Formats: sequence, structure tokens, C-alpha cells
Amino acid sequence: METILIIDDEKSLLDLLTVVFKKEGYAVKSAQTAARGFEILAKEEADLVITDIKMPGADGMDILRYARENLPDLPVILITAYGSIAQAVEALKAGALDYVVKPFDVEELKIIVGRGLASRRLKQENILLKRDLKDRYSFEQMIGKSRPMQEIYILIEKVGSTDSTVLITGESGTGKEMAARAVHLQGARRDHPFVSINCAALPENLLESELFGHVRGSFTGAVSDKKGMFELAQRGTLFLDEVGEMSPWTQVKLLRALQERKVRRVGGADEIAVDVRIIAATNLDLKKRITEGKFREELFYRLNVISVDMPPLRKRVEDIPLLIAHFLQKYCDKMGKRPKRFTPDVVGLLESYSWPGNIRELENVIERIVAIEDRETVTVTCLPQEIVSPQKKRLETQELFAPGFSLTNHLDEMTKKYIQEALALTGGSLQKAAPLLGLSYRTIRYLIGKYDLNQVRKAEKRNGNGDRNPV
Repeated sequence: METILIIDDEKSLLDLLTVVFKKEGYAVKSAQTAARGFEILAKEEADLVITDIKMPGADGMDILRYARENLPDLPVILITAYGSIAQAVEALKAGALDYVVKPFDVEELKIIVGRGLASRRLKQENILLKRDLKDRYSFEQMIGKSRPMQEIYILIEKVGSTDSTVLITGESGTGKEMAARAVHLQGARRDHPFVSINCAALPENLLESELFGHVRGSFTGAVSDKKGMFELAQRGTLFLDEVGEMSPWTQVKLLRALQERKVRRVGGADEIAVDVRIIAATNLDLKKRITEGKFREELFYRLNVISVDMPPLRKRVEDIPLLIAHFLQKYCDKMGKRPKRFTPDVVGLLESYSWPGNIRELENVIERIVAIEDRETVTVTCLPQEIVSPQKKRLETQELFAPGFSLTNHLDEMTKKYIQEALALTGGSLQKAAPLLGLSYRTIRYLIGKYDLNQVRKAEKRNGNGDRNPV
């Protein structure tokens, strides 16, 4: 059901149009002020807006400008009792779908609304079609030119031509689901559903219901029969993300489904034949989980027919500039921001960072920079501290190992410094300084002679401190 938002300070007209368009089968939301209209547009979805131009405070032109800036595909129809050619031209130039003068013919308004909604549907269908074609016939969503990624592309192409079960491993944020989609799109099942479920996100009872479905009355809240993911993915691919987190009982049911190619809904008696390809993913060491008794060995071998190991970002550093460019364009376009560029030292820092969160962490960093920074040139000051700090430590280490560095001399200087501090603290007393340093009395006497520290001790003794044993 498509939703129409009607904004007019004249309550009688607002009520009339609400009744008219509800009878036409639309969901209708109404507002008597532009301010209320802004609130609805910010928090809820609407497929078309009908708004009066003249209202107290903000007016219909403000609504139109807000829609063009924030909801560019939203059709807006303007209504006014004070029509003029100049005003109509201004409204159409600003992006209004149409301009209607009171009193107007309701049937004519219905036609305009129908035309606007049909145009919106067509645009959305075209966007989805282009996106689908883009995803289906390329690796474009998987970005990288490094050797590890080239090897992944080759493996995915080979795996895609088979119907074998695939286990994708790798650290969190390395793009395991993207790889699973790529495998799906390379195979004969690409014209059928790709259904994804995160096994770690649901408790055991809900996960079982999501995977295998349930029948009405099988548990509290089961008010009707429901298909599970296996049925929804019929003739397509079922992607089991974080499969290592699955409970032992659900593992048993999954193993049986893989062996028999049949599922039984929760609370049901009938078995349902399923034809799906299984792709599983995990960031856990499943062999270790097996030895711990947390994962069934036979299920592991059922899933691990073909293994794809996604490389962490730190092992494909040369892909980082490509990923930066991709995410910059993505979020600048999404937020309506002007293109940004990173200075070479920023790129260098991003390349040298270890990226424990991998691609997902890099994407979050880029999104934050685009959202917060107004400058077109991004400098080091724009980066999170956790990225900048490790590089500072590396620079300090590089300075430490400058030409002419001698570990022996460095240790000698450190030893002298600690002895001097201990003597100062104890007033020159060797008996008191030795235990502070973890040394014997004989050793500290030897070191004072070696490093010629007698002058330090004599100065302390002149102040009335020190001990009776001469050096």
C-alpha cells in the first residue's frame, strides 16, 4: 500500500482529501502544519506529498525544498488559493510534480497523484534493475587488485560453476558474505534466491524456526504456518553466517537437512524436500571447536567441501587506496557531499595501520570522515587517534635506531642514570641504594667505580648523608 502525506492548515480540506485517498486504497498521513510535515518526512516513509503553499510559519515551498534535498525521488504536489503564473513556474522549477489552484477538481487531483506514483515506481524499478545487473555479472563489489584477492576471484569463478557446499573462513569484516554472494552469482542458481541468516544473532529456538519454519500452534506466538529459510531459498543459495556459533541441537538438525535434503518444520510431521546450495561462513577455528566439543566433526566435513579463506586487510595493503576511493565515492554520493581527497601522509597512515576490524573498520572510518569533515582535503588531524598513535610509536622507534646507535652505550647510560637516581634518593648511601636497584653492595661499588660516579656520592656525603663504607 502506497502512502500519501497531506499537509494543509485548513482542516476541512485535510479531512476531505484524507477520506478521498483512503477510498482510493492509499495509506494517508496528515499534518496541519509544515513543521509536523517535516517530522513525518524525517521519521516515516511517504510515497507522495500533497501540500498547501500558504501556511503559518514554514510553507509548502519549504516542504518542497526539503524533499528535493533529502528525498529527491519523492513527488510533491503543491496546492494554493493564490495562484499565479510566476508562482507556478517557480514551483515547477524547484522540482514540484504539479501545481494545483483552489478550488480544484478532485478527480483531476486523483489523476495527478496516480501519475506521480507510477513515475516513482518506474524510477525505483529501474534503480533496482541496474543494481541487480551490476551485482550479478561482475566482481565489482569485491574490490582489490592484490595477489590474495586475485586468487580469491579465480577460486570463486571455479567454485561458482559447481554446486558443492562452500565454507568461507576469515576474520570478522573481511567480506565473507560478499564472497558468498559472488559464488552464488557465478553459478547456475543465480536467477534464484540468495537467502542469508546470521546464526549468532538468534537464540536456539528462534534460529531453528527461522531455518526450518514452523506450523501454527507449535509454540506461543506461532499464529500461522511459516516457511523457513531452507524453503525460501528453494533452487537458490542459503548462506549460513557465523555457523560456528550454532547450538549442538541445531547442528544435528542442520546435518540431517544436508544429508537428507529434507526439512521438517518445528511442530510439524511432514518432511519437505529442499533443493538449495549451502554456503557457510565463520571467523572461528572450527577444528578447535571440534576438539572442545562445541562443533560436530561430521557437520564440519559436510560444510567444508570447498574452502575459501578470505585474507585480512593487513595482508592486502595495496588494495587500501582502491577501497578508500570506493568508500569515499559511496558516502559522498550518499550524503550529498562534494568529493574529498586524502593527502599522501593520510593514505600512508591508513596503509600502515593493522586494521583489526578489516574492511568493515576501514569503511566505518571513511564514513565518519565524510559525515563530520567539511574540508575537501582530508589531513592527519581528521583520523581517529588509534590509527595515528601506532605510527607515532614507529617513528619514535625509527629515531631510536638512528645511525651510530650502540646498544652497549645505551645500556651503560641507562645503568648510570638509575644508579644516580638511587643515590640521590638515599642521600648517597650504597647500603640503601643497592636493594633499590636489586644489586648487592659489592656490585654497586663496582659499578660506581666503572662509571666514575664517585663525584655524585661525594656530593651527597658533604650534605651529611651516605654510609661509612668508602668506595
